[in-house]
Amino acid sequence: MGFENAPLTGFENQRFDVNLSILFTELPLLERPAAAAAAGFTAVELWWPWIDSPTPGQAETDALRDALNDAGVRLVGLNFYAGQLPGPDRGALSVPGEESAKFRANLKVAADFARSLGCTALNALYGNRVEGVDPAVQDELALENLVLAAREADRVGAILLIEALNAPESPLCPIVSAPKAIEVVDKVNAATGLGNAKFLMDLYHLSMNGEDLEQVVDAYAEKTGHVQIADNPGRGAPGTGSLPLAELLGRLRKAGYAGQVGLEYKAGPAGSAQSFGWLPPEHRAAR
Repeated sequence: MGFENAPLTGFENQRFDVNLSILFTELPLLERPAAAAAAGFTAVELWWPWIDSPTPGQAETDALRDALNDAGVRLVGLNFYAGQLPGPDRGALSVPGEESAKFRANLKVAADFARSLGCTALNALYGNRVEGVDPAVQDELALENLVLAAREADRVGAILLIEALNAPESPLCPIVSAPKAIEVVDKVNAATGLGNAKFLMDLYHLSMNGEDLEQVVDAYAEKTGHVQIADNPGRGAPGTGSLPLAELLGRLRKAGYAGQVGLEYKAGPAGSAQSFGWLPPEHRAAR
């Protein structure tokens, strides 16, 4: 539809943040926080920024922390190590061997980095099915690692997010529906007794799965710890597709969700800085 630069209505009362792992990627990582601030945003989120290393050096983490602080933006969401993302991987915690070991090595590093910035939401992507490995074995490993992640998140005052991806784009990932993600959330909370595992409701992914989004909102708003949006088709900015995103976010608010809404969409051809015209500047600062 191509309306990403035309202001839209119905988004006025949301707490938006920019995902710096999909937007502003035309810039080096350390320049992205300032670019988000220049566009009027005060909150950002990130996939694990150092995809080749679950345990980056102190100088690297300090540099990113300083870039965020210098730009005056808050980090409100961070992924644990998830393998090659972007790339073929969809997480590491259910993958036996080296990837699971990397995930465990990352837990304290990611949690400490989040705590240093006051970030209180940590996302743990489940991972792909592995050929030749019994799915039950992978699920057992996943629960073990998610329990560790929940405890590590709790140590730094954070929630643990469980995200449902979409089957067309992630055919090897078993967590491709809202009910399946909620099932995992409930299992983790039952195992830890902490109650800090929450659903990451990505409306784009759920729409790609053909789910009834109004029903998902009504059923799972109470268990939702974070929301992400992109329009469909195309995974572009609101207004470029046909999803009723303003109505869905309004429905979420009425259901009691008052948290962040991450902008996790692809920039248009004019670049990231020109992909926010749908949202007037006065509504970009997180409240």
